[in-house]
Amino acid sequence: MSVEKELIPPVKQGDIINLEIINVGKQGDGIGRYDGFVIIVPKTKSGETVEVEITKVMPRLAFAELVKPAED
Repeated sequence: MSVEKELIPPVKQGDIINLEIINVGKQGDGIGRYDGFVIIVPKTKSGETVEVEITKVMPRLAFAELVKPAED
């Protein structure tokens, strides 16, 4: 009998992290990965490294808000 390993997100609500945006989703939100975990961040662009605050954590992805935009 196979038991699927429960994923433990590497972030929790309220965490502030630096994140590289590696892609942009269909809705225009930036997508980054933190320890392989997908994080969605509105108002960001691919290639930016930004500071974000985690606002919602789900089993396979999290949502975050921009704290500090990328420096030019």
